Amino acid sequence: MTEQDSTIERESMDFDVVIVGGGPAGLSAAIRLKQIDAELNVVVLEKGSEIGAHILSGAVLDPSGLDALIPDWREKGAPVKQEVTKDNFYILGESGQMRVPNWPMPPLMNNHGNYIVSMGNVTRWLAEQAEELGVEVFPGMACSAFVMDGERVAGVVAGEMGLNADGTPGPQYEPGMELRGKYVMLAEGVRGSLSKQAIAKYGLSDGHEPQKYGLGMKEIWEVDPEKFKAGTVTHTMGWPLGKNAGGGSFIYHFEDNQVLIGFVVHLNYENPHLYPYMEFQRFKHHPMVAELLEGGKRVAYGARAITEGGWQSLPKLTFPGGVLLGCSAGMVNVPRIKGNHNAMLSGIAAANAAAAAIAEGREGDELTAYEEDIRSGPVADDLKKVRNVKPLWSKMGLWASLSLGGFDMWVANLTGWNPLGTWKHGKTDAEATGKAEDFPKIDYPKPDGKLSFDRLTNVSFSFTNHEEQQPSHLKLKDPSIPIEVNLPQYAEPAQRYCPAGVYEVVGEGGDARFQINFQNCVHCKTCDIKDPSQNIVWTTPQGGDGPNYPNM
Repeated sequence: MTEQDSTIERESMDFDVVIVGGGPAGLSAAIRLKQIDAELNVVVLEKGSEIGAHILSGAVLDPSGLDALIPDWREKGAPVKQEVTKDNFYILGESGQMRVPNWPMPPLMNNHGNYIVSMGNVTRWLAEQAEELGVEVFPGMACSAFVMDGERVAGVVAGEMGLNADGTPGPQYEPGMELRGKYVMLAEGVRGSLSKQAIAKYGLSDGHEPQKYGLGMKEIWEVDPEKFKAGTVTHTMGWPLGKNAGGGSFIYHFEDNQVLIGFVVHLNYENPHLYPYMEFQRFKHHPMVAELLEGGKRVAYGARAITEGGWQSLPKLTFPGGVLLGCSAGMVNVPRIKGNHNAMLSGIAAANAAAAAIAEGREGDELTAYEEDIRSGPVADDLKKVRNVKPLWSKMGLWASLSLGGFDMWVANLTGWNPLGTWKHGKTDAEATGKAEDFPKIDYPKPDGKLSFDRLTNVSFSFTNHEEQQPSHLKLKDPSIPIEVNLPQYAEPAQRYCPAGVYEVVGEGGDARFQINFQNCVHCKTCDIKDPSQNIVWTTPQGGDGPNYPNM
């Protein structure tokens, strides 16, 4: 567990609550705390250059979280305007598609009353609401270590900058600050670096299924106005992944002739030759998709891991002095492809528990009321109903997931009882990776530069930047493993699973070496999840670095 270096002197600031992460969960917690007690001293720390810079989501927003937090959000001008007008679901073949009718689907799959949004813009608006209430919001502040008081998390170190590539302080070194709180809330999103450490230190996943993940890649396209149909939501499964991997796509007609197009690959795939990014690029050449995109232009690109474990994988949410919120714990409803509402509801629940504890004169203990709220309230209700869809898909394939999973969801929706019980996930996504010799190589067509693009060209549309003199934030536990283990056994899959071209094997035979182009990193965390040797550790770079998504 990364704790502060006691040899470095840092200034310290004290707060009632320190929140790590300026996404929907963290900002909802901050707003709710100030709604309860305007005198509470609350700070939100965001590693991105601004609020929203690192937010990437589909997104069709279930407004239940927003309704609970700010009931008059419409009057306040929230950037939540485009209501879903049409819901489509297709199974794709290589040259055609089959529409799945809406009527057999459980009501929870209906998008009526939901909104197509840019979650980046929604979080920017939430930050404005928080600041109006007196919350201190600090972007560009990466949180690199915990401040400990015995076994209790008492705060975080934030804002350390100016390290040399070898990790020593450079001429512009700034040690950062200790931000201490009566409670610390981790709202870092999927596979957050401090959240991962807290889960390990306090054994929060003990007795729960391993967390499962997907890799979500997204482009924003400006399309021909004649092809744009505002409010239309389309999801697909099937081609091009077939039996190689679970996953699917989304196509959302947003605003101003912009279409949000994304592709998700479940990271429990076995064939190490699979290249998720190229599967996404190939998908856009399907006749149904190509017809929509032809004549348009791509204006943004990004990628982010998604938690997919659901109810079974939800760890213990509390530890001495702190809690896990939203995707740091894994609150995504996989079949609905939605988690923002649960992230917001978790922030509200944590704020309620923390405010009550502080009012009682407590600090640094475990907020058990938060855990109870999540496991018995609306988040539990949302996740329990769909808990078998993902493991069914993993173990029995797409059609079993649609049929048996659909049946399980229908009964759970009507009765609150899952007839299939609770299926287990089993292996981690890293352990699911097979040996290269046991699987065929996959031939991917070359991008045409019109509908499909090479990785490095697309990464430039994520507006990613890292200060090159700092140490690489992508650490290898053992530098020999990529070439000596992963290359001969798995054809070094980091070359392919990374959606930003960070990892390369340069040279051949005895001259081969593993190269890390950390400047390209879009902070998706896939490497930390999927590396079969679990040799790559994602740590936070200095604040303000990484992607600068305008409206993802």
